[in-house]
This record gives sequence, C-alpha cells and structure tokens, in this order.
Amino acid sequence: MKKNEWEAIKNLTKEELLLRLNDLKKKYFELKMKHKIVKLKNPLELRNLRRDIARINTLLRQKYGLKV
Repeated sequence: MKKNEWEAIKNLTKEELLLRLNDLKKKYFELKMKHKIVKLKNPLELRNLRRDIARINTLLRQKYGLKV
C-alpha cells in the first residue's frame, strides 16, 4: 500500500473500512488457495495483502474500538 493510498484509507468511514476489509480478506483467501494449487508468480502479494488487512484492523480499533 502506497503512502497516498494509506492517507485516503484513513479518511474512510467505518462502513467503507469494513467493506474494504472484507474485500481484502476474500482476495487473500483466493490467492492463498491459488498459491497452494499453482505457485504464484509473485508470492509477496500474499504478504502485502496480509499487512494491508492488519493496517485496516488497526485503524478500525484505533478509531472505533472494533475488534474484527
């Protein structure tokens, strides 16, 4: 996630953050399954997605006190 993307995410509402989180989790699951069957060209995508999910979870906890 680039710095300017992170700044944009910080300004999202709670509902938008939850939607974004669900999309990232779904994408992570699909990539993980795909990686088990056929090796990905860029396995770092998995790590980056995992970190993006953690960033959004952290932001939700800081702003709204939600544990997702």
